[in-house]
Amino acid sequence: MKRMNSSRRSFIKNVSGLTAGLTTIGMVPGMLNACTCAGKMFFSISLAQWSLHKYFKRWTSGGYTGGEEDPLDFPVITRNEFGIDGLEYVNTFYYEQINEAGYLSELKNRSESEGMTNLLIMVDAEGLLGDPDEASRKQSVSNHYRWVEAARFLGCHSIRVNAGSEGTWDEQMKLAADGIRSLCEFADDMEINVIVENHGHLSSNGEWLGGVMKMIDHPRAGTLPDFGNFRISETEEYDRYKGVAELMPFAKGVSAKSIDFDEEGNETATDYYKMLQIVKDAGFTGYIGIEYEGDILNEFEGIRATKALLEKVGAELS
Repeated sequence: MKRMNSSRRSFIKNVSGLTAGLTTIGMVPGMLNACTCAGKMFFSISLAQWSLHKYFKRWTSGGYTGGEEDPLDFPVITRNEFGIDGLEYVNTFYYEQINEAGYLSELKNRSESEGMTNLLIMVDAEGLLGDPDEASRKQSVSNHYRWVEAARFLGCHSIRVNAGSEGTWDEQMKLAADGIRSLCEFADDMEINVIVENHGHLSSNGEWLGGVMKMIDHPRAGTLPDFGNFRISETEEYDRYKGVAELMPFAKGVSAKSIDFDEEGNETATDYYKMLQIVKDAGFTGYIGIEYEGDILNEFEGIRATKALLEKVGAELS
């Protein structure tokens, strides 16, 4: 962990010391008071559950990892700790429990009791939708069905998927488009969108993923542009601003990735003014989801810092 100067420590202390009341109205010392401006922003704020992946217990192929807290508490924590009303679930927190009788009903009841809006489920660990093997690709599509059904039950508008594949540029585009379109056809009957995040390899190339969307050519298909996921390989990174601009025409959601902040509360890797202007220019007026992945601030502090930055920039751009 890199050493912080006194100003930086002061910023972190201010953010982490917020009371529940201040958190609810979005006030952070030295930043714009969102209580007076949040209603004027061109977007709403949601929380991606991945921001709390160290706090909640989650499933992996090697067993459970992360924290010890119950992911059923995601709605109440999001409301009471952060004053946010939009939820973006991650399937690995519910990977096995989803099959338990009454589990989804309990999750829905908890979100409704807090007056929350269930937006989407991020789906991982269900196989490659662009698998070169046709049988494996079809199985991956089928693996996603239960999350489409869960999204419909919870009242979400989408599931977020990955466009993983293998082969050349053109081969991967055709394979990913085939698998995702097949899933869209299933999801269409349930009025659920299938949105793809730039999430590594060719999917982090905005031109390629935009081409996949055009090839799918289905009204249920869309994108979830992430501000930071443009690492194609260890040696290649796509321009994040160019990538988001290329993906916004298909966007049915936006993910505000954050890692670290300077003394003024600005994200150090992404110019939020520039990025949110791109989002606004595209005519987007939906939810932008906080996805904090940093290590300097703890998860709760990082979420609050990201929310404060979104409110500050959103108000100024509005």
